[in-house]
Amino acid sequence: MQEGCSVNNHFKWPDPPGADKYSVCVHCGLCLQACPTYLETGNEAQSPRGRVDLIKAVSEGRMAINESFIDPVFRCLDCRACETACPSGVQVGILIEEARGQIRQAEPLTGLKGMVSGVFLKGIFPKPGRLKALGKLTRFYQKSGMRKLVRGTGAIKLLPKHLQDMERVMPEVSARTSREALPALLPAVGVKRGTVGLILGCVMDVLYSDINLATARVLARNGFDVMVPQDQTCCGALQVHAGERPTAKMMAKQNIDAFLKAGVDYIIINAAGCGATLKEYEELMHSDQEYASKAGQFVSKVRDIAEFLVEVGFEPPKGKIDAKVTYHDACHLAHAQKVRTQPRQLLRSIPGVELIEMRDSDVCCGSAGIYNLTHPDMAEPILEKKMANVPPEAACLVMGNPGCMMQMSVGVHRKAMDQEVVHTITLLDRAYEAEKRTGT
Repeated sequence: MQEGCSVNNHFKWPDPPGADKYSVCVHCGLCLQACPTYLETGNEAQSPRGRVDLIKAVSEGRMAINESFIDPVFRCLDCRACETACPSGVQVGILIEEARGQIRQAEPLTGLKGMVSGVFLKGIFPKPGRLKALGKLTRFYQKSGMRKLVRGTGAIKLLPKHLQDMERVMPEVSARTSREALPALLPAVGVKRGTVGLILGCVMDVLYSDINLATARVLARNGFDVMVPQDQTCCGALQVHAGERPTAKMMAKQNIDAFLKAGVDYIIINAAGCGATLKEYEELMHSDQEYASKAGQFVSKVRDIAEFLVEVGFEPPKGKIDAKVTYHDACHLAHAQKVRTQPRQLLRSIPGVELIEMRDSDVCCGSAGIYNLTHPDMAEPILEKKMANVPPEAACLVMGNPGCMMQMSVGVHRKAMDQEVVHTITLLDRAYEAEKRTGT
């Protein structure tokens, strides 16, 4: 396509960015200081209002889908901080995701990038069995001596620096995924208050299965039967962020069917990025006559674990954890889901925990799904700034998203810091376990 051509609209595929979304931007500029990529580059095209203007230009046929459009749209972290700052309520995140969907239809990835994207986004993440197999291979690498060999011989240095760091901080893969370890129904402890369905996710299921198990225990401890539908799949967040909307819709349908069939009262998620996508299934499926209303029913039940516990009322633990902690607001929890106070309420309820607030706690760490893999040149300085705000006296960095946990673990490793990076629900679960040990 050439710029200046007379086509009325270059967005020719389903789910184009809607004029009702981009037309409400008044170009006030209040989003600029909230945008990590604008602060790094000083480039208006790499700002929220700049990207919205580019989307409008392409939609109106004044610009083609070319590199001047593609780079700013994909260089966006999709952190949604601009949405918090915007007085007009511009849904920048959804606009960006819809624009990426158009780009991938107009300019499909080819070569090695296309192959890698196809294998992981279409061939592995939507298939729990294949994802489990990948986890088993990773565990074999960690336990068989291969990891020691790779590190000891220096072969790891063949990888780019950011991949070396991620390999070093990757959590130990459990012998069983949470899908394997959890029963189909974990009964409530004590008086039953309701039934919830637990989203297992993909990364959480394989790399952070212990957090899923902790989530299930905490829910049961607070009086809820926990159902784990076996026909659920990955939420599709990575696919939505990558512009692979057809795959994301297929996955959304599978999850909608699985959890509505289960008949649960609530659907619980413990990963911020996944939660934001799950809560936007209605937007994703709005043009599907069969699933639009079903998506609305699904979304009405979705809660982040911290949000849910505070909403329904949780039992404060009696077990003590003596620790100074600080909390990082995952972007898709604070900005996309507007869940800020609830995780802090959980932490402050734990005897012995002292919460030390982090400066700019809701500024992105640079993870942003797989942004730290696709755009390390931008992610690394963003992480550097984030780590400078970590209170040195805090023993634990607490957060509610696996991508952030991995990214900030990299930051801890690089800075030779000794903080433990931990999920909010893990600390609450430890307090409940301490309560049982002491009999309090």
